[in-house]
Amino acid sequence: MDKPEVTTQDSTVEEWTRALAESTGSPGGGAGTGLMLAVAASLTSMVAGYSEGSSGDDSGEPGRIRDRARALRREALRLADEDASASKAFGAAFRLEPGPERDEAIRNASLEAAASSAVLGERAIEAIDDLAWLATNGNRALVADVVVAFGALRAAVAGARTNISFDLGSLRSAGTSLEQVREQQPELWAAVEKLNTAMDRIDALAAGIDHRAAPTDAA
Repeated sequence: MDKPEVTTQDSTVEEWTRALAESTGSPGGGAGTGLMLAVAASLTSMVAGYSEGSSGDDSGEPGRIRDRARALRREALRLADEDASASKAFGAAFRLEPGPERDEAIRNASLEAAASSAVLGERAIEAIDDLAWLATNGNRALVADVVVAFGALRAAVAGARTNISFDLGSLRSAGTSLEQVREQQPELWAAVEKLNTAMDRIDALAAGIDHRAAPTDAA
């Protein structure tokens, strides 16, 4: 009897990380990217919950941030599982015998994997504004959690950026040059630079509150 599939949505952390530790590639780095986004969303939700009514804020924004973060956590876990499936197809394509069928399978799997990572990356970028709001207006006692959330979010952005770039580069194995990839997949190509910019923004935001989160560095 086959073992039940390990997923981020239905497995324990121990089960999922054990599967990640195996040399199967599914789950792999792309699914890990989704998990890091879920961690960032979870911490955002927690900090937003503690920020409702803090410092006299009555705008209702913490509640809206919490709702968005809760939805993002669920979506990120689903996207992680979808990426694991895409990773399985990606590996299978490269195991085929050389020839037109293999080239076509690599092309399809590479584009599917890149598109999956692009969705994850876009969701991560969308989450930056809410965490930035909490960094400035949230409960100050939770500033360390905000920094940890920024770290998880950066890992998600960096993972998505690298996976898209790698997957697009894999098209060379199917006989496509990088210049052709740039011409044929302009949106995916542009997503890489957009994610690079997002990483710079996260770094700046995290650095801006690090003196509050880690005061011993300044001692």
